[in-house]
Amino acid sequence: MAPIPLQRDTAQRPGTIRAGGAHGPRLASRTSLPGIPLAPSAARRFVRAALAEWTGLGVPAAVGFSDRLADDAVTVTNELVTNAVVHAGTTVDLVLRLEEEGGDEPSAALVLEVTDHHPARPVSGDEPEPGPEPDAAVAGELPDPAEYGRGLQLVATLADSWGITYRTGLKTVWARLPVDDWSAPLAPPDGEALRRGLRAAEILAPAARRTERDDAVWDSRGAPAFLAEASDLLAGQLDEDLVAAIAGQLLVPRLADWCAIWLETEGGGPAAEPRPARVWHSDETGAEPLRTALERAPLTLPAGAGSGPVPVPWPEHPGHPADQPGGAEDAAPPHPGGREGAALAFRITAGGRMLGTVLVGREGVARVPEAVSSLIEDFVRRLGLAVGAARAYTRQATISRILQRGLLPSKVADIPGVTSSLVYEPSDDGVVGGDFYDIFPCPGDRWCFVLGDVQGSGPEAAVVTGLARPWLRLLSREGFGVGKVLDRLNRLLLDDAMEAAEAAALMVAAAGGRQLHDGTQSRFLSLLYGEVVPLPDGGVRCTVASAGHPLPLLLRPDGTVRPAAEPQVLLGVVEDVAYESQVFDLAPGDTLLCVTDGVTERRSGPLMFDDGDGLARVLAGCAGLPAEATAEKIRRAVHEFAEQPPDDDVALLVLHAD
Repeated sequence: MAPIPLQRDTAQRPGTIRAGGAHGPRLASRTSLPGIPLAPSAARRFVRAALAEWTGLGVPAAVGFSDRLADDAVTVTNELVTNAVVHAGTTVDLVLRLEEEGGDEPSAALVLEVTDHHPARPVSGDEPEPGPEPDAAVAGELPDPAEYGRGLQLVATLADSWGITYRTGLKTVWARLPVDDWSAPLAPPDGEALRRGLRAAEILAPAARRTERDDAVWDSRGAPAFLAEASDLLAGQLDEDLVAAIAGQLLVPRLADWCAIWLETEGGGPAAEPRPARVWHSDETGAEPLRTALERAPLTLPAGAGSGPVPVPWPEHPGHPADQPGGAEDAAPPHPGGREGAALAFRITAGGRMLGTVLVGREGVARVPEAVSSLIEDFVRRLGLAVGAARAYTRQATISRILQRGLLPSKVADIPGVTSSLVYEPSDDGVVGGDFYDIFPCPGDRWCFVLGDVQGSGPEAAVVTGLARPWLRLLSREGFGVGKVLDRLNRLLLDDAMEAAEAAALMVAAAGGRQLHDGTQSRFLSLLYGEVVPLPDGGVRCTVASAGHPLPLLLRPDGTVRPAAEPQVLLGVVEDVAYESQVFDLAPGDTLLCVTDGVTERRSGPLMFDDGDGLARVLAGCAGLPAEATAEKIRRAVHEFAEQPPDDDVALLVLHAD
């Protein structure tokens, strides 16, 4: 198949395209790629060619490029272009810039921008706003992997900063990678810089790279430094495929010319086949032939093989040129990487469990030095711990999601004469949250709504939630008024049944190897509870009470906002307390907003979202909007308040009288 043509926006060499900007002088190169599966491969070649061209000019900032920076840039480009092709399917525009950053400590950075032409999805009831320029965009926020793919997690790991910019009909994902060794502004190269640049260009060129490798560096200092760096990069990664991707980049080309990683299927049983998680090659043209060779002859290790190195045959010839369609010109290289060598396999284990296999190869040698194989063995041990931790997190997150679904209603009731909209976003920490909600009908033409927040999270919070929501439904349907419902729930939280619930929660936590609570402190519950009764002439009558919860806000059609309840003490704190309720009418056009503290206490540095009545100001701007648009506008305001994603559950309920 013919290669994808690369189209630049200028006939000049990329190293001569100079422009100014907020970060000073910069070099830039760009191309457009069709939205087809071959686009990522073409993008990788384009980035290596551009970097080689810049270093060939001897530009001081470009001479600071390292092998690792080049590999990171290629990896980030591959992930971003793949995401654009898979999720947008349009033509992809790729821009690579080298920017100088001035200041007391000048530096330089590579900026990658990948733009697709899939229109941004408008928010119901509100027009999409154009995103900021890349330098001002909100960075580091991970979208839902189900929508954007897990490649962005790898981008977040490798990039110094990154973000997403939306414009009409366009979406741009950008990433900044700092240049490793930069000491001078962009300037015409001198003779020595040009010679260094030409040498760097040979290393960065898209053709097969034969990096000179000095195994003597793995002495008493080099090996511990490498293992420490590997531990830092692998630690805290919560996705096993991302762990495998980082591991491949750490091994190649530092310790091997290529590697392949298989992971055992979680809970797949003895008959389940390991799945290939990553194939990595120092030569771009060698990755696919290597993958093909390994698929034709899957790796099998002796049953008694331990965690040490196991010599294995070099992957077989993937096909002689005469056997390939189209003759010798279209044939794959005679061997993965072009020449044979030594290959070693290592089992990935953690806690005595087999998690996968790592296969590494060095070309043109009869054996891998013992110091290097020992270093790889130590590295694979750390890889096993990282994969095991990622799997433990995945299991915990799966259990939490199942438990969360069981604690929340599968469907909320529709209230006659009222349109409701609910937003619930549990924090992405893999632990079941403490926020809960409910809307349900009651006898006497009444509808009740609840928004609660249990102190803490995890099994103990789940136990309280699992008890409080059914109790509320039972008390409400027994005909108790709003205040009386809270009185009785408060007493229930303080009685012996609550102590038994805490003991059960501690047992669950101990069984998982993590004690979340010592049992000496009561579980507190903040709650907003109300009932709605339709009125004959339109609108509804609301009766609400707040127990230690953010107060509900009432929005009138003219934009005025006022609290709709009085503050009262948390449930489960004071035994002798009588909760009071407030009554008001929700006339047609009025809106009632109820939120948890994940909204009001959303932080940006020392500031909180509700400082200076910030929530009321945002709600005032929703006058005239339907319930769904109001909820979405507030949700967006909460997310945009800080660069980091929310670290607490976010729940809000909007009731709009029709």
